[in-house]
Amino acid sequence: MKYQSQLFKALIFSIIFITTSGFTVVGHRGDPSKYPEETIQSDNSAFNSGADYVELDLRLSADGELVVSHDDDLFRVTHTHAIVSQNYWQALSQLTYDNGEHVLSLPELFDYYQKKPNTKFILETKIDHGLDPSYELEDQIAATVKKYHMEKRIMIHSFSAASLFHFRKIMPDAYLILIVGSLKRMNFSNLPQVNAVNVSSDLILNHSWLIHWLHQLNKQVFVWTEMDESPDLWQWLINKNVDGVVTNFPSTGFKYKLAKEGTKKYAIHRKGSYFGKKKAKTMMNPYVRKMQNKYVYPGQKFEVMYGVRAHNQLYYQIANQTFISAEFVNMDLRPADIAPYQSKQIIAKPQKDVRIYRYPDNQAKTKKLLPANTLFKIQNFNGSPKSLWLFTSQGWIKARDILFYGFFDNANWQNYRRLPRMSRYSNIALTPYLQLQPAKTLNTWQKIKQIQKITTKKVLHN
Repeated sequence: MKYQSQLFKALIFSIIFITTSGFTVVGHRGDPSKYPEETIQSDNSAFNSGADYVELDLRLSADGELVVSHDDDLFRVTHTHAIVSQNYWQALSQLTYDNGEHVLSLPELFDYYQKKPNTKFILETKIDHGLDPSYELEDQIAATVKKYHMEKRIMIHSFSAASLFHFRKIMPDAYLILIVGSLKRMNFSNLPQVNAVNVSSDLILNHSWLIHWLHQLNKQVFVWTEMDESPDLWQWLINKNVDGVVTNFPSTGFKYKLAKEGTKKYAIHRKGSYFGKKKAKTMMNPYVRKMQNKYVYPGQKFEVMYGVRAHNQLYYQIANQTFISAEFVNMDLRPADIAPYQSKQIIAKPQKDVRIYRYPDNQAKTKKLLPANTLFKIQNFNGSPKSLWLFTSQGWIKARDILFYGFFDNANWQNYRRLPRMSRYSNIALTPYLQLQPAKTLNTWQKIKQIQKITTKKVLHN
């Protein structure tokens, strides 16, 4: 009877959650396209970009500390081979990510966010109970959640049904989500224990009835996938009436959430600066774009109060009745992140179509490509150290798609080496570019031979 009562409570919580939360944006490991995954900087960026929740992975160290990490081997994120389950927390806590932060424990994370009530988390248990019969991981998570009074600010999801069944016993009111990649895992042994199912997008693509069927069972439906920022993918997802998306791009998820809800304006409240080279007029509002005789100036700092999406473009409110295009406003770059690139040029990577964008936004892709075998001066920057955008005479370009040109002497290399580790791009042309002869003097075969000479001998790309 007591167990049925617990399940009834969970069901009521599920119904309330479904009817009040709408389309939930979950930052997968924070905001990993901008900052190292599962760091405070990455989590803060996800929340600032509109994520309702941040998803984190949890493992136990050799001495029983809850470690925030997706991988058991930390080499991918810290460049040091260290197995979480085989090392003591004291040693693991000394390892750092590219942004300088050290590996986190769950108590450290909760301590940082405890007094930030709008921050919420989905905790994933990284465990296979077929290999590890112990429930120490789950017990430690439950104890830590209760210690920091985070019960109403967390959900728990896992591929392990056994893990979730244990949580239902020790945390009867917890919101539990089963992660699935096949229909076999959704059975009437597993489903009554959980509030929601986190389904792979491929499964929904192949079984269009699945969302309606789960909703009929009063289960919320989250979707996980190798999320990119394709408008077609996002339109397909939100039109499928999913309840939430676990994504590597929380700002894009938030944009589609706003579009679905019909909301246009949202709070930001972060420090920003104007990266434009010329003064720019402000406007009273971005809806009719009525300009004012007020300006922002290169290097000017201000608080970005709100963001507004209108006319397929993002605007920032920086004062009462004062808005500016977000194109040259930056909140994530420091001068040290871009200093060595300021005077450089770029060239398209060999044999790669480099897409041009109208704004530093993946949703602003154009059909134009950066001309090959041609140098362009970097005129401006936006984005973040890990996801840098470059402005040229052609438009905005992603830094990872090109080769930086101009690092040909010792002084330039010294400046490059001073960059923070996270800001060092390795896609650099190591030798000067050989200009093609005028096109009119070459036949087609000669043009091909010239291009091959440049791309195979004179440009090194990653």
